[in-house]
Amino acid sequence: MIRIDVQPWGETMAELVAAGRAAETAGAGVVWAPELHRGSFTTAAALAAGTQKEAGGEGRVGVGTGIALAFARSAMLTALSTADLDELSAGRFRLGLGTGVARLNQDWHGVPFERPLPRLRDTVSIVRAVLAGGDPIIHRGVRSIRVRGWRRPYPPVREHIPIYLAGVGPAMVALAGEVADGWIAHELCPPAELRDRIWPALQSGLARRTEASAGARRTEASAGARRTEAGFDVVAAACCSVDADPAVARRRAANVVGFYASVRSYAPAFAAGGFAHVCEAAAAALKSGRPAESLGDLVPDEMVEAYTIAGTPAQCAARIARYDGLADAIKLSPPSYGVPAVEVRTAQEALLDLAGSLR
Repeated sequence: MIRIDVQPWGETMAELVAAGRAAETAGAGVVWAPELHRGSFTTAAALAAGTQKEAGGEGRVGVGTGIALAFARSAMLTALSTADLDELSAGRFRLGLGTGVARLNQDWHGVPFERPLPRLRDTVSIVRAVLAGGDPIIHRGVRSIRVRGWRRPYPPVREHIPIYLAGVGPAMVALAGEVADGWIAHELCPPAELRDRIWPALQSGLARRTEASAGARRTEASAGARRTEAGFDVVAAACCSVDADPAVARRRAANVVGFYASVRSYAPAFAAGGFAHVCEAAAAALKSGRPAESLGDLVPDEMVEAYTIAGTPAQCAARIARYDGLADAIKLSPPSYGVPAVEVRTAQEALLDLAGSLR
């Protein structure tokens, strides 16, 4: 059966951690911390500290960044935060990285977005090299590092910390298959998208990894690039809106779809699904001054049905079951864009009840 992961929400950090504990009690495999309105590493630290970590303890939910922005901080700082979080969580941490889109990097964080694919490949290599230790640490590429006379003086909790990459385009998805321990889906990734577009790209990357020369594999292993024995972890994702009234559930999820419909980078995928007109309307509304999280009224029910899991508990359980065999896990998040906090709480409670029923 597919593993149920949760991306908890909270108006305060305390509420978010309480939601993480509730997800653990419900049997979630991993709680994931995104990076948008909060910092993913800080959120992951709070979740790690607030959930079970005693050896052999019941639950021991995994904690991951889902996802941290790969270019907004140095690769070495990313590696150090990763090691710290694995220590704090007693070996439960998973580093999820993604590039973000050009506007987010350039306008929000003041970092360039040229050549994101090789930059992300370099980031993974540098993080692994720093985690492996050794002196010197040298990597030359689009992103480079040259460190001499430095060693981390603290013993690592684990020899290997899993790295996941998020990707939408085929080249980025293939990179995850080639160099990472897992892949994390975009929040709007229906089963057909996973089957028809994501898996062929993943298989391409996994084949490149398999076909690497024995010498290259030995070199990677010496740099700490060994992967988890459990194999490659495919994590689907979905906004999950659960309510006894399916119309209420769809209304709560509509703003999530509208938000992404206003982002130019996602327009081709929506156009392929027959919703180009919604993207055009969302872009025009955004240009006129409407907030991106308030565009749900532009999204028809059939688009909500296509890109989210929304409906009664039974309907949502049936939709989740469609991912079985296509993914190892599905990361569920409550609808929060443009939804009052009291409604997000209601939706999250229903989501966690559903997660518990699917154990």
